[in-house]
Amino acid sequence: MQSDQIKAFPDHAPARAMLRATGLTSADLDKPLIAVVSTFSDVTPCNMHLRDLAAAVKEGVRAAGGTPIEGNTIVVSDGISMGTSGMRASLVSRDWIADTIELFVRGHSFDGVVVLTGCDKTIPAAAMALGRLNLPGLALYGGSIMPGQHHGRDVTILDMFEAVGKCAAGKMSHAELRELEGKACPGAGACGGQFTANTMATALAFLGIASMDGTDLPALHPGKPDAARAAGRAVMDLLRKNLKPRQILTREAFENAIAAVMVTGGSTNAVLHLLAIAREVGVPLALQDFDDLSRITPVLGDLSPGGKYNAPDMTLAGGLRLVAQRLKQQGRLHDGDTVSGERMFAEADAAVEREGQKVLRTWEQPIKVEGGIAILRGSLAPEGCVVKLVGHDRRRHVGPARVFDGEPDAFLAVREGRINAGDVIVIRHVGPAGGPGMPEMLAVTAALMGMGLGDSVALITDGRFSGATHGFMVGHVAPEAAKGGPIALIADGDIITLDVDTRSLDVEAPLDERRKSYTPKPPAETSGVFAKYALLVGSASEGAPTHRGAV
Repeated sequence: MQSDQIKAFPDHAPARAMLRATGLTSADLDKPLIAVVSTFSDVTPCNMHLRDLAAAVKEGVRAAGGTPIEGNTIVVSDGISMGTSGMRASLVSRDWIADTIELFVRGHSFDGVVVLTGCDKTIPAAAMALGRLNLPGLALYGGSIMPGQHHGRDVTILDMFEAVGKCAAGKMSHAELRELEGKACPGAGACGGQFTANTMATALAFLGIASMDGTDLPALHPGKPDAARAAGRAVMDLLRKNLKPRQILTREAFENAIAAVMVTGGSTNAVLHLLAIAREVGVPLALQDFDDLSRITPVLGDLSPGGKYNAPDMTLAGGLRLVAQRLKQQGRLHDGDTVSGERMFAEADAAVEREGQKVLRTWEQPIKVEGGIAILRGSLAPEGCVVKLVGHDRRRHVGPARVFDGEPDAFLAVREGRINAGDVIVIRHVGPAGGPGMPEMLAVTAALMGMGLGDSVALITDGRFSGATHGFMVGHVAPEAAKGGPIALIADGDIITLDVDTRSLDVEAPLDERRKSYTPKPPAETSGVFAKYALLVGSASEGAPTHRGAV
């Protein structure tokens, strides 16, 4: 066993002595050591229940003949940090969480790994770490929050962000905003729509690195502890089979994940994260792959933010197995191994569709004939950018640029009514290196919706968007401004054209002339973790990697 490096007697008796101090016995040390890595934190509802689920995972490991040892990672809550300087820490945390898991596991020579995830960046980080370590292991999603109830309707955190815009526009009072604040998030679990957390949880299930059963169940479902125990048993089964992540995370598995993201109308962040995961396991994956698969994969999921329903509704409708079945019916699903012990086709064949469900449509009645994401290129984005197509029907926008070097000034302009119908808001110097950290623009996009401008303006940025964002928004513009990309040269009034049909993003401006006199902005950070990240991070078009990946 791998763990013999630290527990073989007599050479490693000192290490054994330290392990005994934690309560382990000789019998425990004779068994495989399994890392149970929890992303537990009191700071966010997405993760606050993971300590309890970790205890159940450990029960499953013990019952299956292993010895579990728990560790923790850092967590950054997107929902709490959104619209603040703290939002820059979010994407940085993805890579640091993966690094933390790697160091914990490598440093103690564990034989297998279970990673419990909750909020947005913990989920791709888990897959990145599992692929990097390539030990028998899996991820367990903590599950979705249930929607809140307000005046007889379901509400989520998205309603809160958009309510801020309504309040600024005089459409909602402070008292009403306060009342909604107390209703939107009723307990544990990640944001309920097909935002980034549920999108990436879906992706990991279709990658085969997380079970569909465990992913489907909401955070506080009474069956969630049993799913956690099953995860503990599953890692021991993977160990016995010697089935490792890189055997599961194949090119076909990534195509499955992309198709699932497209068909459910998932977050644009999936592009960034799947590119990063693929890099960890040496699977060739490029921006164009997302566009190619989007063109042949319709949107069937009527899921928030573009649709009516939330993740718990999807579970009741038939869950991820039903999504798999839909994809298999049209030849959009590859067979392959999964950590559940079942092959992907078997998971699809086991789907049970709830009679009369309206959450996931049929191929004959799609919400959109193409997937929910498109990749654009042009004079403003030579390396590409990402646009979300669900939640609106707009395919083209031409308008004058309104340029902001950062999100706060843009947000203020929206709140003060200085944005006009037809404008193209440009938020730059918020890319992976320029932010640093590539913050999300949900505060601005939600304010636009709340102010009633969502259907008449467009927004482009070298930053990111929350999975909760909807409207005509283009992110991940590459090269970013900090790297001298064309977006750095845009001026107020330049005419920008966004065209989904031609997959283009262009600007009418003398960019070559402006570049001659352009002076780059100094780094936003010169010390600490952000400065380190800015030096290491690569282009958003490659997943914002911080190392070269598998060779």
